Amino acid sequence: MAWSCIIKKITVAGTGYVGLSNAVLLSQNNMVTAYDILQEKTDKINNKISPITDKEIQEYLNTKKLNLTATTDPKQAFENAEIIIISTPTNYDPAVNYFDTKSIENVLEHVKIYAPNALLVIKSTVPVGYTDSLLGKYSGIKLIFSPEFLREGSALLDNLYPSRIIIGVPKNAPYTDLSKEFAELLKSSALKKDIDILFMGTAEAESVKLFANSYLALRVSFFNELDTYADRRGLDTASIIKGVCLDPRIGNYYNNPSFGYGGYCLPKDTKQLLANYNEVPNNIISAIVDANRTRKDYIADRVLDIAGFPQNMSIVIGIYRLTMKSDSDNFRHSSVHGIIKRIKAKGIKTIIYEPNYKEKNYFNSDIITDLEDFKKQSTVIIANRLEPELEDATGKIFTRDLFKRD
Repeated sequence: MAWSCIIKKITVAGTGYVGLSNAVLLSQNNMVTAYDILQEKTDKINNKISPITDKEIQEYLNTKKLNLTATTDPKQAFENAEIIIISTPTNYDPAVNYFDTKSIENVLEHVKIYAPNALLVIKSTVPVGYTDSLLGKYSGIKLIFSPEFLREGSALLDNLYPSRIIIGVPKNAPYTDLSKEFAELLKSSALKKDIDILFMGTAEAESVKLFANSYLALRVSFFNELDTYADRRGLDTASIIKGVCLDPRIGNYYNNPSFGYGGYCLPKDTKQLLANYNEVPNNIISAIVDANRTRKDYIADRVLDIAGFPQNMSIVIGIYRLTMKSDSDNFRHSSVHGIIKRIKAKGIKTIIYEPNYKEKNYFNSDIITDLEDFKKQSTVIIANRLEPELEDATGKIFTRDLFKRD
């Protein structure tokens, strides 16, 4: 009987967008334990409450018969697991130009004790060559790399309808069949039927992840720079973008100007890819990183100019939402942080309307919980994405949001 037809004991380490979406996906047909170091998150999962904002994850927790439990106990999580998916956070550390991969190796220490024979699947984003380096450090482990291509807020949806499944297998690994069977587990749990599955080396799979996200960041940066040009020259950005994107080689997607690329993945992945280019000739990759910084400079200066700076130093800049993307609860990695820092560096007061943030202050900016009061206090309101509740304040709004999506 094919392995994908047998119920497997699977542990997923990390319950962010990648981990929780995979845990929910695979728990439809398998016994899945979600492991996290935060008790609050595991309690929510066990009570069928998603700790992250994702409509499909919450829907599946509420309506589907899932074989899913969550725990902070390593023994309970890892003991006798047949497959362990590692999806712990790997933040980029600018001091060393490298992802912080300690969380992955912490999981591997638990695996050595409780599940030394398990198939280990890294889904955290890592530097090119990292998976092979672990094989040298932890002898005898069965380790593959399988990147994720998910959107915040739509992580489970993107696993149910994946663009592709990529499996990176070490050269001459004796467990190639297990990697193929793992791919079939993902495929059989998805709703999409015709899914491209690619097998390659681990370094190649790691590269796919970094280059794919860097291309997306490049596309964001391109249309942002187009918008900067049009705005500075007094041209109609939307008309230019529509004309450009009717070329089928370019396409009418991922082209709405913004305050810069943000989120958890694109900023850190572009920087890590650039670090991997050490001593490798490049122009474009470094330009992607620089372009994001330049865009934030331009947006901050433009807002201050509209508000009357420097003649008027008593202006108040309102920040509408710390989450710059719809259906996201990601405060920390939003592109708006760079805008706030640049404005405050000029000595200008900023206030923030963010109903999902529970504290009274954020980065030395007052959190205003009443939207009408926020509108009244603000000289100019910057909004990365327009929402209907701002319609009565259009005279104060600064946005580059040009295209409404369904």
